[in-house]
Amino acid sequence: PQLRRAIEECKRVILALPEHSERQKDAVVRLIHLRLKLQELKDPAEDEPNIRVVLEHRFYKEKSKSVKQMCDKCSTIIWGLIQTWYTCTGGSGTPPPRPCIPHPHTDTHLCPPGCYYRCHSKCLPLVSRPCVRAQVSHQAEYQLSICPESGLDSQDYRCAECRAPISLRGVPSEARQCDYTGLYYCSSCHWNDLAVVPARAIHNWDFEPRKVSRCSMRYLALMVSRPVLKLREINPLLFNYVEELVEIR
Repeated sequence: PQLRRAIEECKRVILALPEHSERQKDAVVRLIHLRLKLQELKDPAEDEPNIRVVLEHRFYKEKSKSVKQMCDKCSTIIWGLIQTWYTCTGGSGTPPPRPCIPHPHTDTHLCPPGCYYRCHSKCLPLVSRPCVRAQVSHQAEYQLSICPESGLDSQDYRCAECRAPISLRGVPSEARQCDYTGLYYCSSCHWNDLAVVPARAIHNWDFEPRKVSRCSMRYLALMVSRPVLKLREINPLLFNYVEELVEIR
């Protein structure tokens, strides 16, 4: 209702302003933005399928209307009361109950099979990140080099995920490094999430959470309970310095 009132007021202002004036042009632009916003907020839930499959994501339409989430694609708020949105929960049938996917350093319970990529219905056709659940299934291993950076030039000054132009100067978009992959991402693909980086843990016994991309954060969370690190082969000297490891051995 507020948007509709604003649209009517904007139309009234346009008619009252001098024709072809700068103020009238600004008001027309404002009217267009208001109408686009109204279109975005119209709920197409009845026409949307319950399951959508995109890049190995298995998206389920969310029924919860009271929860406010962030869209992984456009990085804006998902207004559950007025917008249709989907979550990748994987598997088949009814999505499992959850809280959100945990950070590896705060929770060690088994994660559900999906990667929990969330997005608006209108953003689904734009999804460019494959489901990390498939990566965990096909190649369950860690990057074991510490932040293996190769430089922005090797990425053609583009985000490692969505290929948007990025720069360390923040023009046109800020480049954010993922401490797990060493690659650079745009702010839409890297939200400064914190996670323990396995390479730092096994080489330096360093469990300080570091900034990682969204993709890396979800991958690490799905991998956290998998026994894939053969520590005595990777870094046997660590047993000489960490008392807890001696007890475990």
